Amino acid sequence: MTDRRLMLVHAHPDDETSGTGATMAKYAAEGAHVTLVTCTLGEEGEIVVPDLAHLASDKEDALGEHRIGELEAACKALGVDDHRFLGGPGRWRDSGMMDVATNDNPDCFWRADLDEAAGELVKIIREVRPQVIVTYDDNGFYGHPDHIQAHRVAWRAYELAADASFGEGEPWQVAKFYYTTMPKTVMRRVAVAMRDTDFEFFTEETLDELPFGAADADITTEIDARPHAGAKLDAMRAHRSQIDLSAPWFVVSESSGQDSLGIEYYILRDGTRGPAATGLPAEAGGLGEPYTREDDLFAGIG
Repeated sequence: MTDRRLMLVHAHPDDETSGTGATMAKYAAEGAHVTLVTCTLGEEGEIVVPDLAHLASDKEDALGEHRIGELEAACKALGVDDHRFLGGPGRWRDSGMMDVATNDNPDCFWRADLDEAAGELVKIIREVRPQVIVTYDDNGFYGHPDHIQAHRVAWRAYELAADASFGEGEPWQVAKFYYTTMPKTVMRRVAVAMRDTDFEFFTEETLDELPFGAADADITTEIDARPHAGAKLDAMRAHRSQIDLSAPWFVVSESSGQDSLGIEYYILRDGTRGPAATGLPAEAGGLGEPYTREDDLFAGIG
């Protein structure tokens, strides 16, 4: 199809790169219109480099302002030139991790009125008219309140955008709505690769206890964007306040190259599933047989 338009709704700067960066770079390089909507400035992010530590104590939320620049650089690396902050920069503040005091800030995204926030996204949907929207599942992939809220807002906007009785502008029906995810089998490969590091986030033994990750059978779509893994790495480097380039997981990902960073996975939440593709064998970084997954987010759209 021609005139492909993809919209991604993410919670904080850097989320777009870590979960969907290769996909974004692939479609942008192929001429699709890629729109990124970020819901907060990420003011509560954990600073991982000492030379930026002073930003964390700044009462004027200097970290959020700094992360705007990081996001601009990351989008440039990915070839994406249409980026919006939901409601404008700083409209909703980063809520922090679940069950911390910043969750109670009335200005945080977790406390946003659902229809108000969705209404802001509807405006963008009706302007851009994407055929595909990507965001998180109802657990926000790993339970962060802003990720959960991004899911709620994106899904509500998906419903409202086609409703002529809601808001202004011409209604638009998005064809497909996806969740970004990570298969447990792929996470297990990472755990194996990191056996000899001091990275303790998960191991092979604790993997199945994690409240995120998907079974292979639940994956509907496998995007092979390995030629764009370099762009994803460059975008990760742009988010230097949040990504420690010397951390074991980054070193392992960089050393294993395209197979670990260039293949990304999705679950079709709504819309018509496209035809099954040939798929990638496990030794190439894919999920392997059975080859029943789409290889294109636009598959089946006329």
